[in-house]
Amino acid sequence: MIAFTDVHYRETDATAACVVADRFDAEHPTSEWTAVISPIAPYEPGAFFKRELPCLLEVLRRAPPLTHVVIDGYVFLDANRTPGLGARLYDALGGKIAVLGLAKTAYQGSLMATAIARPGSTKPLYLTSIGIDDAGAIALVNQLHGAHRLPTLVKRVDSLARGR
Repeated sequence: MIAFTDVHYRETDATAACVVADRFDAEHPTSEWTAVISPIAPYEPGAFFKRELPCLLEVLRRAPPLTHVVIDGYVFLDANRTPGLGARLYDALGGKIAVLGLAKTAYQGSLMATAIARPGSTKPLYLTSIGIDDAGAIALVNQLHGAHRLPTLVKRVDSLARGR
């Protein structure tokens, strides 16, 4: 099972969302849910994981056994493999579940991220991963359903987190 996750922040709380599918090419989730987290940690430049990781862990508590988690963000922040949110999530999950970070924007210093051009878009997504080799991660992301830049289930979890 694959979990797609996202978090939407408000002033004092956040909604974490999870969409689960049984295949990377699935058009529809097998299940989905949200969790409201309050209070949330303040935003700290360079330490985004302190704010987002507790939210992801809370929403993933309800997940069935997983093989992969897809996050909106980076696993590693640079070529030196400075841990980002995804690496910290991987560690928090016991190093047993592959984490794929799909970011919409290039992070300063993230030249090591693989730019993936999705169908129907000239603007790439940026992929970093842990617990899976690069070629395998690229192949899985290329399987994701959808005819546009954002895969179908990535768009769904974003909408769910935003309450839409």
